[in-house]
Amino acid sequence: MKFFAPVALTTVAVLGLGACDAGSEDRPAASGPSVIVPGAPGEANRTLSAEEAADQRAEDDSPNSADVSYARQMIQHHQQALELTELAPDRAESTQVKKLAERIAAAQGPEITAMESWLKSYGKAVEDDEGAAHDHASMPGMATEAQIEKLRAAKGKAFDQLFLTLMITHHEGAITMATEVKGQGNNIRIEEMADDVVAQQTAEISRMQNMRYRSARDEGEARARRGKGANRLAQRRA
Repeated sequence: MKFFAPVALTTVAVLGLGACDAGSEDRPAASGPSVIVPGAPGEANRTLSAEEAADQRAEDDSPNSADVSYARQMIQHHQQALELTELAPDRAESTQVKKLAERIAAAQGPEITAMESWLKSYGKAVEDDEGAAHDHASMPGMATEAQIEKLRAAKGKAFDQLFLTLMITHHEGAITMATEVKGQGNNIRIEEMADDVVAQQTAEISRMQNMRYRSARDEGEARARRGKGANRLAQRRA
C-alpha cells in the first residue's frame, strides 16, 4: 500500500551537537539521525529531527475507493463461503471435510462482522448502489448458481470432492482480491485484514488440496479392489 507522498529522505549524521549547545546534556537523547527533506522546485531543502521525520512519515490512513470496494465485495465473498459450509454437516461423508467447513465458518463469520463495522465507522454503506448481482459477477472465485445447486444435490464422497474443488477456487479468488487491495488501497486496517486472508486461506488451500488428493486416491483404490473382486468372481463362475 502507498501511504505517503513520494518524498525522498536523505539521512545525515549529526555530529558535534553537544559542543554547540551547552544545555544539550539536559535534553533526552535523540532517537535517531536527522534527515534532509528535499524541497519542492525552487525551494531549499529542510532538515528534520528524528521525531519530526517520524511525524512526516505518519500514515495517511483515510480509505480510498479500493479499500471500500474490497470490504463490500469480501463481505459477499465470505457470505457465499458460509452458504457452502452450511451444506457440509448433512451431506459430507468425510469428518475432515465437516471439520474444515466448521473452521471456515468460524473464521469468516467474525471477519464479515469486522468488515461491516469498518464500513460503518467511515460512514459507508455495506452494499453499494450497483447491488450484489454485479459484485458476484465481478469477484474471482465465486461459485455459480449451477455449481451451488450441484453441490446441494451431492452426497457422500461426491459432495466431499465437489466441496473441496469449489472451496479451493473460492479461496484462490479471495487471495487475488486481498493481494490487489494491498497494492491499491490506503487503509492500514484493510491491509491487515487482507494479510490475514492471504495467510489463512493459503494454508487452507494446501490442506484442502491434500484432502482432495487423498480422497481421490482412496476412491481409486476402492474401485480397483472392487474390479479385482468382480474379476475373481467371474473366473470362479467360468
